[in-house]
Amino acid sequence: MSATIDLNADMGESYGSWTKGNDAALLDIVTSANIACGFHAGDWDVMARTMQLAAERGVGIGAHPGFPDLHGFGRQRMSFGRESLQNLVRYQIGAAQAMARAAGTEVRHLKLHGAMANMASEDQDMARACYEAALSVAPDLIIMVLAGTAQHRAAETLGCAMACEIFADRAYNDDATLVDRALPGAVIHDAKQAGQRTADMVKAGAIIAESGTQIATRIDTICLHGDTPEAVDIARQVRAALLAGGVALQRF
Repeated sequence: MSATIDLNADMGESYGSWTKGNDAALLDIVTSANIACGFHAGDWDVMARTMQLAAERGVGIGAHPGFPDLHGFGRQRMSFGRESLQNLVRYQIGAAQAMARAAGTEVRHLKLHGAMANMASEDQDMARACYEAALSVAPDLIIMVLAGTAQHRAAETLGCAMACEIFADRAYNDDATLVDRALPGAVIHDAKQAGQRTADMVKAGAIIAESGTQIATRIDTICLHGDTPEAVDIARQVRAALLAGGVALQRF
C-alpha cells in the first residue's frame, strides 16, 4: 500500500447564477483541485473564486479543460482536427494560468475532462496531442492520467511528470477504462462503498474492475467527482478509509 496518496476533485463547475457542487466543503477535504476552464463548465468569476479558495487552503490547482459543450457538461463526444484540438487545450490552460496567478498561485497539473478524457483514454495519439499542447505552454505541468489507459501510455512516451489517477466513484471495465455513464452502476453513489473500494484498490496497488478483475497499476491520486449530490460524503468516507488504513494524504 502507498504510504501517501493525493485526493483530487473536479470543481469550479458552476456557471453564472447556476450552482454545481459544494466546492468550499470539498476544498477542506481534498489535496488537489481540477478547476473547469469555462468550456464544459465554469466561467471567469467561478474560476477566479475557486482558485482563490484553493490557494487559501493550500490545495494544489489543476487546469481541467474539456470540449466546448456547456449544454452537455463536456460529456458529448466531439471531433476536432489535431491542431484545433491542441489550440483548444492551450486556450483553456492560458485562462487557468491567468486566474491562478491573479490569486497568487500557479497551475500545477493538467487533467482532461469528460468526453475529451474518455476519448484520450482509448486513443494514445489523441492523448499525446493534448499533452504536447499543454506542455508547449506550461512545460513544468504534471500530467494527471487515467491509470492503465492510453492516457498513461501517452504520458510515458513523453517522459513528462505524471500522476496516475483512479476513481472512487466510478465503475471500471476490464481494460481500465470507465464504464459508460449510460449503463447501470457506472457511477457509485454509496459513500461507504466508495470509501471501502478505494482503500481496497490502494492496498492492492490495482484498479478493481466491475468484474472483479485486478489491473495492477501505479496509483498517485484518487478522484472524487464534485458534481454528484453525494460528493462531500464520498470525499469524507474515502479520506476516512485511507487514514484508517495507514495512508497519509498529501499533494502528489
